[in-house]
Amino acid sequence: MNSWFKSGNPWVWMTAGAVSLSLVAVLGLLLLIAWRGLVFFWPSTIHEFEVKDMNGQVATVVGEIHDRELVPVSQLRESGRVMSGEAGDMVTRYLVKTGNREFVELDFRWILETDIESQVQPQNLAVIERVKGGNFYGEIAQVLQDGQPVTVDLREALQQSIDRNKELAAQMRDVQYGDIGGINHELERIRLKERGDELKGKLDDARIADYQAQRDSYRDEYLGYEKELFALRAEMERDAIVVRDMRGELVTLNMKYVLDANYPNDMGFFSKLGHWFVQVGKFITNEPREANTEGGVFPAIFGTVFMVMLMAVIVTPFGVVAAIYLHEYAGKNALTKIIRTAVINLAGVPSIVYGVFGLGFFVYVLGGSIDELFYAEALPSPTFGTPGMIWSALTLAILTLPVVIVSTEEGLSRIPSSVRQGSLALGATKAETLWRIILPMASPAIMTGLILAVARAAGEVAPLMLVGVVKMAPTLPVDGNFPFVHLDRKFMHLGFHIYDVGFQSPNVEAARPLVYATSFLLVTVIVGLNITAIGIRNHLREKFRSLEH
Repeated sequence: MNSWFKSGNPWVWMTAGAVSLSLVAVLGLLLLIAWRGLVFFWPSTIHEFEVKDMNGQVATVVGEIHDRELVPVSQLRESGRVMSGEAGDMVTRYLVKTGNREFVELDFRWILETDIESQVQPQNLAVIERVKGGNFYGEIAQVLQDGQPVTVDLREALQQSIDRNKELAAQMRDVQYGDIGGINHELERIRLKERGDELKGKLDDARIADYQAQRDSYRDEYLGYEKELFALRAEMERDAIVVRDMRGELVTLNMKYVLDANYPNDMGFFSKLGHWFVQVGKFITNEPREANTEGGVFPAIFGTVFMVMLMAVIVTPFGVVAAIYLHEYAGKNALTKIIRTAVINLAGVPSIVYGVFGLGFFVYVLGGSIDELFYAEALPSPTFGTPGMIWSALTLAILTLPVVIVSTEEGLSRIPSSVRQGSLALGATKAETLWRIILPMASPAIMTGLILAVARAAGEVAPLMLVGVVKMAPTLPVDGNFPFVHLDRKFMHLGFHIYDVGFQSPNVEAARPLVYATSFLLVTVIVGLNITAIGIRNHLREKFRSLEH
């Protein structure tokens, strides 16, 4: 036994076991998040319960079984329920999502198994996804097109109306955000230009008349697009559906609020699988609704990726230049040691401190100065003197700067001094040696630092809450209006979206699956960015491997 311990094999097995446990824990966590998030998009069976209340009255409840749990009989008795059985017995209760928020106080309710008189899954029950108000559950009784009931197949007629309204909604978005949005942008540009001329003392009668003529021209266009928008809106309101809900009453739903309709109880496996892919696609590409508890997360995905890429563009040159100076030019003295120590210590500063610094320096000082110098005509409304995309990227660039510096300096230190001496001996200058020999050989280490920086920045939330991220962003940082990239705008972020949905949502049960789904999506985005950077690093490593020999 002593010889076995002395051989070092126990420590090898212990290390391997620790690594294996870590991998299992990480994979288990990812699988849990993926399962809890992705199963949300699978069409659930719709149940129709006959439930008896405490007074003996029987009511119909229609909905999806969202969760189930075992409850002790003693706990139910303490809450005032009359229960039979021993105190140690357990009773199953179901958390049912009933939707139909207009007629039900809560769209989630608990139902005890002992209160269920009957339970069926009718194939004609429909799940109607709406723009607002959540899902509506019921049986399609009629489809009205232009006020007249349809006599053909109701499902086919309903799908035709849904497809028609999707096309109309797309046209409305083009008019509202494209044409009308462009006109509003131009009107604001004219207003600011006129205000700028006024501040400079250049605003005369001729310029006032010219600006007014431009405004009148744009307003005429605006009125034309407004009429087109109202006409499209009226077209969307043409159709309606009549649904029999769980109360047995007929409810008329205007089609302008209906996004989709499906019949989970009448779906086979492959139909459900196709529906699952469609729902996942909607989650990725659509905008959020209902206080972020419905719809998709595309603005948050775009904001996260764009901010991380902008941060990478900022932090890489600064980190590389700082590392080159510290390793290649700075003398080995006390000042250099202090700088290196400061860089290492900066990596341990809490991220919220960087957020406070970004708010105080970047937003108020730097942004406020930019507004006074270049955007005086927009004051007192700030342009850059308010949290936005550029300040978020700069704040995270400072936060991740130590990682890039340390990683790059490590890469520079691994390059043999003989390579530098050989280059200088052949007549190259020190700058040429750095640019043509040293930096290419150190590029894999630079990419390693960038990978670590991206992984750190993509998951940060606390500093972004102070310098740019918001719950809902009306527009993306990139659009069709000049200058096309608007770094002063606020943006949405997947990390903050998780926080908002998980802790600020008015409907906790509806939001819980979205927390898992968004978390898995954030991990996927980070992994995707890292895989891209790793691929570039490996390519550079192979490309410059010959320089090491």
